[in-house]
Amino acid sequence: MATLAPVRPASRTRPLALVLAAVGIPTFMGSLDNLVVSTALPVIRTDLGASITDLQWFVNAYTLPFAAFLLTAAALGDRLGRKRMFLAGIALFTIASAAAALAAEPWQLTAARAVQGIGGAAITPLSLTLLAAAVPDRLRNAAVGIWGGITGLGVAVGPVVGGAVTEGLDWNWIFWVNVPIGVVALILAAVVLDESRGGARRLDPLGLVLSASGMLLLVWGIVDGPEHGWTTGRVPLMLAAGAALITGFLLWQARNRTPMLPLHLFKSRAFSLVNVVTLTFSAGAFGAVFLLAQFFQVVQGLSPLDAGLRTLPWTAAPMIVAPLAGIFGARLGMRNLILAGQVLLATGILWIGLATSTDVTYGRLVVAFLLAGIGMGLTFAPISTVTLASVTEPERGVASGTNNTIREFGVAAGVAALSSIFSTFGGYTSHASFVEGLTPAVLTGAAIIATGAVVAALLPRHP
Repeated sequence: MATLAPVRPASRTRPLALVLAAVGIPTFMGSLDNLVVSTALPVIRTDLGASITDLQWFVNAYTLPFAAFLLTAAALGDRLGRKRMFLAGIALFTIASAAAALAAEPWQLTAARAVQGIGGAAITPLSLTLLAAAVPDRLRNAAVGIWGGITGLGVAVGPVVGGAVTEGLDWNWIFWVNVPIGVVALILAAVVLDESRGGARRLDPLGLVLSASGMLLLVWGIVDGPEHGWTTGRVPLMLAAGAALITGFLLWQARNRTPMLPLHLFKSRAFSLVNVVTLTFSAGAFGAVFLLAQFFQVVQGLSPLDAGLRTLPWTAAPMIVAPLAGIFGARLGMRNLILAGQVLLATGILWIGLATSTDVTYGRLVVAFLLAGIGMGLTFAPISTVTLASVTEPERGVASGTNNTIREFGVAAGVAALSSIFSTFGGYTSHASFVEGLTPAVLTGAAIIATGAVVAALLPRHP
């Protein structure tokens, strides 16, 4: 079992707050941006004259390259320099945000969102790796917890900010706000963070192509499945091609002397199991959230802002709980926190699935939302901590990239699977039809998370 190797002494001593700002601001920017766009789609549709297909691509154009290039960005960071790739990701995301704000046609916004996704793929995994390298061992759990809380802040305010935009603000400001934030983040990261690299120095061009193209086709096929059908047309072809490319990637990694993804990482029980929990957690939770976020607007007729405010007990809880989980994680045990988080999350979503009806009052759901939010908060930081602790220091970059790739794949798979269940049993034709589809889909999400809770119980006490 791999142990957490001591961190090389930093060349500079920097306040923890500055380090957290340097890695946290770009992460917050990325998590906020995706959620804001999703809730601001009605305004964008009217202003740009976009079709329903265009709206889907405004979201998917970010999601697809983001998921596809996470592992690639982490591998390039290990070889070319993590700080260098992190700065490149921030710069690319910032420039693409300005391009999105200036978009006058749907295709322009779609193209800008795709470039944002590539930039975001460099920011997310490397922010955690750079944070782990910049803080001493005694502060790492707390720092990762605060990092999770910053991510939770983006999740919490995203629906509210997006709701406010849809009620009259200029949608361009969703993207313009990233420009000054990105400039500040770029300067701060350049000044505060030190450069680091992973173990391998040689690039793996074939591995980069196989992994990126395979993940792109898999996620694209999964995203398109609910609308285009799973058994005919392009979807099964994309899924089969994606699976073949990923299989080829794994076979090549097993033979390559300098692989971008060392398969021996999965010999670690902690690393393998925590990634399974990541998959079930992201699939069940975010698949359910995708449908529940629409419930208040579609069924109960609330405005986007009011709907976003009602989800705050769920979305804001991780912002508070995640830092506490990081601070007290070593004392309580990361396995125990992950297990408790999955149990609370599954309980909250099960409650929502059983209680939801066309006339359900908010009071009957608010406690369930709070349970789900606490569960997510107990999960974010410990999963990241276990991922880092189960590998050696030079392997943290690729470990973080792998875990984030699996998470994003789980999000896409969960949304697609639960949307298919929703469409099978109900739809948007009436309030009753929406609830009839929502209930089995949300209950399935709870079952997926409960499965992850069983896996979490098998995690080693000390990774």
